[in-house]
Amino acid sequence: MNQILYIISLPILAGIVLFLIPYKLRIWKGLLSLLVTLFTFYISILIYHSDYHILRVDNNYLSGLYSFSGIEISNDLSRYLTFQIDSLSRLIVLFIGLFSVLIALYSLVYLNKDRRIDSYFEYFLITLGASYGAVVSDNLLLFIVFWGILGITLYKLIKGKDEESSSAAKKSLILIGASDGIMILGIAIIWKMTHTLNISEISLQTHSISSVVAFFALLIGSFTKAGAFPFHTWIPDYARYAPASSSAYLPASLDKLLGIYFLARITNHLFVMNDWITLTLLIIGAVTIITAVMMALVQHNYKRLLGYHAVSQVGYMIIGFGLGSLIGIAAGLFHMVNHALYKTGLFLSSGNIEYRTGKENIDDLGGLSKVMPITFISTLIFALSISGIPPLNGFASKWMIYQGIVEFGKGTGIANQMWILWLGLAVLGSALTLASFIKFVGGIFLGRKLVKFDNLKEVPVLMWAPTIVIALLCLLFGVFATNYIVPELIMPVSGEFVFHGFWDSTFVSILILLSIVLGIFIYLAGNLKKFRTDESFVGGGEKMQELSDFSAPEFYKTFGEFNILAWIYRKADEKWFDIYDLNKRAILWSSNLFSKAHTGFLHDYAFWILIGLIIMLIVLI
Repeated sequence: MNQILYIISLPILAGIVLFLIPYKLRIWKGLLSLLVTLFTFYISILIYHSDYHILRVDNNYLSGLYSFSGIEISNDLSRYLTFQIDSLSRLIVLFIGLFSVLIALYSLVYLNKDRRIDSYFEYFLITLGASYGAVVSDNLLLFIVFWGILGITLYKLIKGKDEESSSAAKKSLILIGASDGIMILGIAIIWKMTHTLNISEISLQTHSISSVVAFFALLIGSFTKAGAFPFHTWIPDYARYAPASSSAYLPASLDKLLGIYFLARITNHLFVMNDWITLTLLIIGAVTIITAVMMALVQHNYKRLLGYHAVSQVGYMIIGFGLGSLIGIAAGLFHMVNHALYKTGLFLSSGNIEYRTGKENIDDLGGLSKVMPITFISTLIFALSISGIPPLNGFASKWMIYQGIVEFGKGTGIANQMWILWLGLAVLGSALTLASFIKFVGGIFLGRKLVKFDNLKEVPVLMWAPTIVIALLCLLFGVFATNYIVPELIMPVSGEFVFHGFWDSTFVSILILLSIVLGIFIYLAGNLKKFRTDESFVGGGEKMQELSDFSAPEFYKTFGEFNILAWIYRKADEKWFDIYDLNKRAILWSSNLFSKAHTGFLHDYAFWILIGLIIMLIVLI
C-alpha cells in the first residue's frame, strides 16, 4: 500500500510545494523534479515486480476525516479508494516512470527563458502523480478524478503567451473536458446496471442499448485522450504550439499510455464486445491511420507533422484491440509502448532542432546532419522505426498487427471477411508514413546546409542523452522482440500465444547486419581509383553544384493537387473535419439565432413567453 501512495502523493505534494519557490530558482525546481521522478521510477520498478492484488486504503489513513455533522466518514470513503495492481497497470506504471525521468532530464536545459512556462515543473509533477493514480485506480470515480486532473495540467503545460498557443490550449481543455463529461455519463450507466464501480468486478455484455451507450461513452474518453479519429484535432495544434518537452510528455507518451490503457480496460475487462462493435473499432482504426497520415504528408511545420503521426499510429493500436485475439491485443499493447518510445524521441529531437535553429518549418532548414550528428542519428532511428523498417521496434509491432489481421480473417463475421481491407490499409499507412518521414529527415538534415547554420553545434548533453537512450531502446525492442520483449513484457498482459509463420526478430536482425557488412566490404573491395568525380554542369559547363538545391516539401505537393484530394485538403483547411470547430460554429450560429429574438420590444418577449407556456403544457399533457 505504501508504494502506491508514494508514487501518487509524493509527486503531487512536491508539485504543490514547488509553487512556493520563485521562478528565478527554476534550476533547483528542475533538479527537485528530477529527484522525485527518479524516486517514483524506482518505486514503479518495485511495483512492476510485485504480484497481482487489490488494495483498499485502510481506515487508519482516514481516521482524521469527519463530515460536517461530526460523523466519521472513513468507512464510506474507503470504499472508493481502491487500487488494482495487475499485469496491465504494472506495465503502464513502469513506462510512465521511465518517460518522466527522461523528459525531466531533458527539460532542465530545454526550458530556458525563451521557452519559459510558468510553473512548468509544478504541473509536470502533478501530471506524474495523477497519471500513476489513474492507472492503478480500481474504482471508476477515483479514476475519473485523476483523469480530470490530467486535463487541467495538459492545459497548463502549453506556453500560452500568444493568441495561437492560447487557442490551442483552450481547444485541448474543451475537448478533453467534454469527453470527461461524456465518460461520467457512461460511469453512471455502469453503476445503474451493475451497482458497483470497481473495474475488477465489471464485465458487461454489449447486447442492450444501455451497455452499448456506456461502452461508447467511455470509448470517447479513451479516444480523445489517445487522439483517435474524430476526437484527435487537438493534438496537431498542441504539438505545434506547445514546447517540445510538453508535447513529448503528454501527447507522445503519457496521454498515449493512458488513453490506450483505458481502451484495453474497456475492451478486455469492462465490456464484452459484439461483432458490430468489433467492426466499428476496425473502421475507426483504419480511418485514423489513413486520414492522419495523409494530413501529415502535406505539412510544412515539422512539429505539426509529428502531431498528425501521433494520431495515425493510434489507429494501429485500435485495430489490434479491435481484433480481440491474443496476438491482436499483444500487438496493440506492444505498439503502444513502441509508439511512446519513438514518438517521444521524435518530439525531443524536434526540440533539439528548434533549440538550435529557432525554425519550425522544413522549408527553412537543411543540411543539419553535419552540425548536429547525434540528433540526426537518433532522429533517423526514430523515423525508420515509426515507418516500420526492420529490425526496429516499429516493424516488430506492426508485423504482429499484420499477423493478427490475417488470423482474424479465418473468422466468419462481417468484420472477419473484410480482413484484406484492414490489412491493405494498415500496410498503406505504413508506406505513407515512410514517405512523409523521407520529407522530414531529408528536408531537415540532408540537402545543402544553409550558410546561416555554419556555426551551429550539437545541443547540450542533457538534451541529446535522452534521445540516445530512447533510440537504443527502439533498437533493442526490435531486435529482441520475439525472444524476450514480447514474451516477458507483453504476454503477461495479453496471454500467451504462438507467432504464425517463420519470423524471428533476432535472426532477421542478424541477416540485416550481415547484409550491411557485406555491402560495405564489397564497396571497399572495389578499385575506387578507376572512377572520377567532377562538378555538375549544364550545357556549356556552368557550375551548378553550389547554387542548386531542393525543397523537400515541394515533392509532396502532388498529393494536394489530385482532384478528390485537393477538395479534401481544402475542406480540412477550412476545419470541416474538426469536431471542435464544427461544434463551435453550431454554438455560435444558435447563439446568434437566439440573440435575434432579443428585439427590445415588450410585446415580442410576451409572445415568446406565451409560446414557451404552450410548449410546456403540450409536454406535460
